[in-house]
Amino acid sequence: MNEIRLKNLVAPTFYSIHRDIRGDKHTHYWLKGGRGSGKSSFVAIEMILGMMEDENANGVALRKVAAYLKDSVMEQLWWAICQLGVSEYWERKVSVPELVYRKTGQKIIFRGADNPRKIKSSKFQKGYAKFIWYEEVDEFSGMEEIRTINQSLMRGGETFVAFYSYNPPKSLRNWVNQEVLFPREDALVHHSTYLDMPKSWLGEPFFAEAEHTKETKPLSYQHEYLGEAVGGGGQIFDNIQVREITETERKQFDRIARGLDWGYAVDPLHYTVNHYDKTRRKLYIFYEIHKRGMSNRLLAQEILEENPRGLNVVCDSAEPKSIAEICEYGISAIGAKKGADSVGFGMRWLCDLEEIIIDPISCPQTVLEFTGYEYEADGQGGFKSFYPDKNNHSIDAVRYSRELDMRHVQVK
Repeated sequence: MNEIRLKNLVAPTFYSIHRDIRGDKHTHYWLKGGRGSGKSSFVAIEMILGMMEDENANGVALRKVAAYLKDSVMEQLWWAICQLGVSEYWERKVSVPELVYRKTGQKIIFRGADNPRKIKSSKFQKGYAKFIWYEEVDEFSGMEEIRTINQSLMRGGETFVAFYSYNPPKSLRNWVNQEVLFPREDALVHHSTYLDMPKSWLGEPFFAEAEHTKETKPLSYQHEYLGEAVGGGGQIFDNIQVREITETERKQFDRIARGLDWGYAVDPLHYTVNHYDKTRRKLYIFYEIHKRGMSNRLLAQEILEENPRGLNVVCDSAEPKSIAEICEYGISAIGAKKGADSVGFGMRWLCDLEEIIIDPISCPQTVLEFTGYEYEADGQGGFKSFYPDKNNHSIDAVRYSRELDMRHVQVK
């Protein structure tokens, strides 16, 4: 696609993704955003152009439910064909939904995940399924289902391009919101909104409606138009920032603390290392051990690798025997003081911080727990007032590690 044509069909926010695909730099492209963000139009353009430039490339477009394919993904791809001015070169089959490139016989086929056998039986007379598009990928049940489908489709070729387009669900705990938190070398995540699109493409009424929603229902605006996972109303932490903590930052950390929440079989143990910037009221979490079935001896070995100077580790005091054992292995372990309302006070202290920055590369389980920690629904449209005692091992470990900072501190 030449630059002039690209500018007429694709919003500038997607130019870098277009170049990335042409350079074979990634396999998986997670495209998220709100209404009118142009992500589906971009994918459709890329698939049609990519197939016309590579005679061995075929496409598979997927929705969770097959019945939705005809009026959504197929229409979007036919729109791209018409916008590119190449409809005379393509045949549109409706009875068995397919788009066929007349010149070579290449195809785009349409499949629903509600019939896995049809996905497994996807065959092409020539070439392979180079382009795979999961539209509304959040409708799928999770990465296990996606991996199974990819294993069936990603065969017979060296280069694949898989698109995952979706509007982020509200809940931070939703699997697709969790999936894009963690970087993979072969994946690229891109976020777009209607604000990235030329006004003339969407029309003035679209922007007027967006502005009205922004003024009258700001939370709905954030979710529907900005594509943000705003939570279902029960999220406990609204001060989380997930990003890499650089070596330069780490070298400046001078208020480092360590905490340990015990676990073994059902519940995992969790060891945390973090730094507290008292002036800016920011907590940086940059190291974790999170394992099931780990003996205290092996745990002590791993802690000593991270903490060779033997600095204090504040542990859950409910297991004095385990504390004594790791002390024998050379760990300077002490029990948390706890006390009345220690959980509530510690949680309020964490929530009151300006920011809790978590490194997703070194602390993936901490990210999952902090971002997914929510009040439980009460069954009547509200939420229970207590803090849930599940999936909070990293949170407890952090609370123990920061007991000294919490004392004599007023929190909201």
